[in-house]
Amino acid sequence: MEKTVKIEEYNPDWIIEFHQEKARILEVLKNDSLCVEHIGSTSVMGLGAKPILDIMAGVQYLAEVDAFIEPLKSIGYEFVPHKKFPERCFFRKGQWRAGTHHLHIHRFGSEQWKTQLSFRDYLRSHPDVRKQYQQLKCL
Repeated sequence: MEKTVKIEEYNPDWIIEFHQEKARILEVLKNDSLCVEHIGSTSVMGLGAKPILDIMAGVQYLAEVDAFIEPLKSIGYEFVPHKKFPERCFFRKGQWRAGTHHLHIHRFGSEQWKTQLSFRDYLRSHPDVRKQYQQLKCL
């Protein structure tokens, strides 16, 4: 049986949680220059969301991510390979369907990188579209 997806009202603590998690990620990877962004619905003020923080990190080459697997594991992230998405590396914190964080790693400046940021920024700056998107999520 599929678990019901629960959309929660926007929680201002999500931004605080993001900054705390970003600091953990940068500390364990020992990489202060890694670009880390808060994406997904929890990054858009006023938008309801599944209470899972989506985090995106940008690297110069995806091959760099091999060296991230063990350090990220030490703070609870599991590497989840997806052959269908060769332009992204994905890590999950928490159990399948009960996770708390998703870490998406893209090549910095790639189309995927730009698309994620553009979608987030568009929702942030267009309240009417944000409201329509919220309604779609709750169908």
